[in-house]
Amino acid sequence: MTITEHTELIRRFADDFTALQEAVLARMNGICAPEIAAALEHASLAGPITVALAHADVLARGDVRRAELSAQPERLRGLRAHARKVRRARSQAEAWYKEQRARHLIGRSRSVDTLELRVARTAFPAAFAEALRQELRDRGMPDGTPRAPESDLARWAWDRRAAGDEPSAPVRELRDCDDDAFVQALLRDAREEENPYLPHDALAERWSRHARAALAWGRYAIGQAERGALTCVPSARRTRLDALDDAYQDTAVLAARSREALHRVTDLHDRMRDYATTGPAAELIAQCRGAALARFRDSEAESWHRVSELTGRHQANCPERVNGCPHCHRALVAVLADAFPADTDQDEDEYSTATMPAEEDRYALLADLPDTAVVAVADAAVGDESALCGYGWAAEDGTTGQGDSLASSSGEAEVIGICVAALSLLEHHEGASVVVLCDSTEAVDAVNTALRSADPAAAHRTLLFPESRQLMDRLLRHRHRVQVRWLKGHVGHDLNETADAFAGLALRRVSGRIPAPAARKEEARILRSLGSGAGFLSLAA
Repeated sequence: MTITEHTELIRRFADDFTALQEAVLARMNGICAPEIAAALEHASLAGPITVALAHADVLARGDVRRAELSAQPERLRGLRAHARKVRRARSQAEAWYKEQRARHLIGRSRSVDTLELRVARTAFPAAFAEALRQELRDRGMPDGTPRAPESDLARWAWDRRAAGDEPSAPVRELRDCDDDAFVQALLRDAREEENPYLPHDALAERWSRHARAALAWGRYAIGQAERGALTCVPSARRTRLDALDDAYQDTAVLAARSREALHRVTDLHDRMRDYATTGPAAELIAQCRGAALARFRDSEAESWHRVSELTGRHQANCPERVNGCPHCHRALVAVLADAFPADTDQDEDEYSTATMPAEEDRYALLADLPDTAVVAVADAAVGDESALCGYGWAAEDGTTGQGDSLASSSGEAEVIGICVAALSLLEHHEGASVVVLCDSTEAVDAVNTALRSADPAAAHRTLLFPESRQLMDRLLRHRHRVQVRWLKGHVGHDLNETADAFAGLALRRVSGRIPAPAARKEEARILRSLGSGAGFLSLAA
């Protein structure tokens, strides 16, 4: 093959999704022509190949699920083997994409800030960030407290460059609509017609941010179709299985577009960084950083003295001083941290994330409960293929419950379990306080945020689907009688193990993976196991 033919083949694969996917799957199966295999090794196709395999992965799993629900065991073995090969190829393609990205980043030139600036910025992040904020504010950057001021510098320079470049009306419409409307646009992009405006720079970040929500709605449609198919006997499922096929087709497109959105925003950030390190933008940013260092020097005289003295001694003897000591600042920051540990600690409120309760406090969570409180533990289980989930709960008074629903994440499924448990106990224990324990910090935080604010919308970041939102609306009517607390899971609590077992059973039941007689036997076994335990509070004491 000539160089021209090779280049044309690469260009064809970049422009023709179907041709690329067919070539990738042929290579996976060992039936790919040598010239095609050579073209697929081109670095420019690393990203598109991950997109093609994301699409193929969902379709392969859909074929397996249809065969399971069609009672066609003779087809399952081959379909499962194919799905495993596609999943493995997808994993390898994503690893190759990351490798190509790393090579690309290494090959890009990058200016090195002065050693004093890098040491001050790293050793005293809060003080330097404040100095930089003041400088940017004086130069016209909107006021605020950015988590990463350095990246905001690149964005600020990029926005200044794009000032006055108003996008087209369709782009502005997508940029300015609310989040729900944007997700609906992503769903139409997958189900009806590809939207040519989504890759625009003004939309790339929003597209990437909401692609996961759109993909969750695809899994929601799969879950609904599965439920519909399982209500029929296998011989009467054909129409329902056609709906399941459609849902998998749409979700495959959503998965591919989600991956494409990630590549688009990565490319945008690369171009932003490149712009920030070359030409007028680089000079402007260097001026901002230099001015911020001067502000730091004036406001943090003692810290600046330590930085300048240490860097001066280091540069006198460092063999890399000609290149600006590009990698030396980390070691110098460590020296400062060892010498002045109290001065280099970050502000915990600003930078810390939610943490689990300490080991000694795990069981003390129950020490302040009123004697009349009814305590239960809730848990949930989610599947890999669809949004179907199962939940279960068990209470101190011996009552238990289980059921199924639809959830976009494990956190949303856990919230459903918490709400159902609390509402059931509230109904049967009039006037009593109800405490529900759960081992998901995300779910506990989401419910408590909604309870404190008396606003179900406060939990909408976790709660995407109407099932969980309706339950939260109902729970808030009783918010003064409900508490939700975290509990470490899978350490031998009777109630926690029972809730977990019921959640798993409910998921297998709703997904048709356990026959009804076997499900009844399993339920009886779980209840017997709970009855033979030592009791929840005896374990918690």
